Amino acid sequence: VGLHNHGSWRPKPLLDTARFTRSFNSWRRKNHQDSQALWKHEAVQKYLESLSKEYQQISHLLSADSLNDFEQRTLRRRCADLSPIAAAFQEIKEAEREVQELEMMCTELDSRDEKQLLELGLEEKETLDKKMNMLCRKLFQLLVPKEKYDRSPVILEVTAGRTTGGDICQQFTKEMFEMYQNYADYKRWTFDIVNYTPAEIGGLHHAAAHISGENVYRHLKYEGGTHRVQRIPETGLSARMQRIHTGTMSVIVLPQPEEVDVKVDPKDLRIDTFRARGAGGQHVNKTDSAVRIVHLPTGLAVECQQERSQQLNKEIALRTLRAKLYQQIIEKQLSQEQSARKLQLGTRAQSERIRTYNFTQDRVTDHRISYDARNIKEILSGKEALDKLINRLLEFAEIEAVTQYLENLQALEGGGC
Repeated sequence: VGLHNHGSWRPKPLLDTARFTRSFNSWRRKNHQDSQALWKHEAVQKYLESLSKEYQQISHLLSADSLNDFEQRTLRRRCADLSPIAAAFQEIKEAEREVQELEMMCTELDSRDEKQLLELGLEEKETLDKKMNMLCRKLFQLLVPKEKYDRSPVILEVTAGRTTGGDICQQFTKEMFEMYQNYADYKRWTFDIVNYTPAEIGGLHHAAAHISGENVYRHLKYEGGTHRVQRIPETGLSARMQRIHTGTMSVIVLPQPEEVDVKVDPKDLRIDTFRARGAGGQHVNKTDSAVRIVHLPTGLAVECQQERSQQLNKEIALRTLRAKLYQQIIEKQLSQEQSARKLQLGTRAQSERIRTYNFTQDRVTDHRISYDARNIKEILSGKEALDKLINRLLEFAEIEAVTQYLENLQALEGGGC
């Protein structure tokens, strides 16, 4: 896939390893990471040039008749890997030349004080810049190997934190759960509530939902973590005193592959039944249809009160439990793969606050990428503004992955592997 080599073909060493590492570290300190900034880096340019030349060499060899069947198969596989990368590389080069020509034209128009033409030229440049960023992202997505679970549906759980500020956490947890529900609708995903435990004063203690659709885990995998809220409560003494309260809630996102093969011994389970809570349905609080399953060896507990049937709720809870047990395996793999990366996205560590929602300043800050977004209501509506933030995270993670790969490549080349 993408960057992996086949047969005897390997990219030549691009730079001295030590120089490469110093250069990259210096660049990462000075530049906000985006696709175009990474594209302009010397090491990236040289690496992509080497892949483009390799593609041309392989294409030339395949057109000759001097190869045996094994060599042809090997080179065809490599050619298929390199073809989209080489095409995207050339497309960006062409767009870059267009930008340079337009910049020269704008400079000339400015010197001649041609304001109307200059304005049109600047608008065209803005369009070309957006195209360049889109092409760079496309290229880096080709370079980064696809994650195993990106296409999987997920179990998304929200849990209110604790605070001395009364119901601020529960209210915020409810708003966050509704935000993800709206986002699922915006992305045309299916959002099925599995568990819903409301708080006494209109908030939410805990809830879980099964979300399925196109690339659900890819878009939601970096939402896991602790989310912080800062606001003046709308009711109670604190509201009259205009005192800002801080609270937290946590989000857990578990990929749920279609087939989760985890053996669960019935002897290791404690199954409790209780009456369903919360809004909806005449069966609520009348039958013991809700199910709680505790996995005794690990202490993992899951609940389901989605269905009227106790048996159906038990089946859903067991499926969720298997997903959580399977997630422990995934977490171990991810932590091993990403331990050397600066951005520990995907670990869903609950100890670190990943995002702050400051209502008094109308600002949302994602601390992992130092990104601020205004208009909290737009973010919480779960539509375009949230999608923009999530895509910013995805772009940052792709850049981190490409950077890490290039660093590893230089280490391997430098070590003579």
